[in-house]
Amino acid sequence: MDWMGADPERRETPGGLWPDVRSIVMLGLSYAPGENPLDKLSLRDRGAVAAYATRRDYHDVIKGRLKELGGILASRSGGGVKVFVDTAPVMEKALAAASGLGWTGKHSVVVSREHGGWLLLGAIFTTAELPPDAAEPDRCGTCTRCLDICPTAAFPAPYQLDARRCIAYLTIEHRGQIPREFRRAIGNRVFGCDDCLAVCPWNKFAATARDVKLAARDDLAAPRLADLARLDDGAFRAMFAGTPVKRTGRDRVVRNVLVAIGNSGDASLSGEAVRLLDDPSPLVRGMAVWACGQALAPDRIEALATVALAREPDAEVRDEWRQARHDARLRAMEGTT
Repeated sequence: MDWMGADPERRETPGGLWPDVRSIVMLGLSYAPGENPLDKLSLRDRGAVAAYATRRDYHDVIKGRLKELGGILASRSGGGVKVFVDTAPVMEKALAAASGLGWTGKHSVVVSREHGGWLLLGAIFTTAELPPDAAEPDRCGTCTRCLDICPTAAFPAPYQLDARRCIAYLTIEHRGQIPREFRRAIGNRVFGCDDCLAVCPWNKFAATARDVKLAARDDLAAPRLADLARLDDGAFRAMFAGTPVKRTGRDRVVRNVLVAIGNSGDASLSGEAVRLLDDPSPLVRGMAVWACGQALAPDRIEALATVALAREPDAEVRDEWRQARHDARLRAMEGTT
């Protein structure tokens, strides 16, 4: 997340990004799901994909519409415009709250009275002088549902998020092995996390998203872990074409799938983990080791480790094998007492 600290002067004020800007129009597009995303978490042989990622990539959808609206604004006002959807250091959430679109909830996500927490944001910067709207007041009250449900305790305090503990960050942005302390908490979440969003009481006012271009794909609602584990790069690109998942890449997603397999308790999936011990990606091999360690008997782990350690070039994967072997030996000792 180093990019968050880049260009601080451009983040602090819109003028730092574009000195000519005089007004900002903030827009939100609802992607409210038709089902409760938390229901997928009990499907241990399937992967849970964040609701926004089961749809067409919102960057493409929103940017096209912002350009269309920006063109209308420019023609009517005579001013210049620039549009942004996660493409520049724009503080979208703060601007959305200031514009009256919603308020920043205790989980650091914009909440709307009409749409709950299911909003995707975009911004139109313009040189035109426009009358400002009133900011939306904070309506969270004493509610702490979003903080309490977080599986990894990623909120050190209300309105504060420690991204290093956030499952959305860990499964999407994080480029290394999933830290051991968070693997169990991730459960079957293979891309993102909807927990803090799904429990917000304001969601009861959000109508199911009806936008054709943002319609959810049924095949991505809860894909089978076995199918996801078998994806090579070409099959991955084909399956997730046009969605935000594609940008994360096959290796990281399969890494997440292996964490889910390790958490599944489904012995039939252990064969997928064993097969991926020879994957070309060390990211995948490392999590395959952990998944095997959760499902296989100690003697099988020992046999696999003996062979793998003799040829494994990656230090982190070797460390995973050493830990898996250590844990397996402890289990074996416990079984004899």
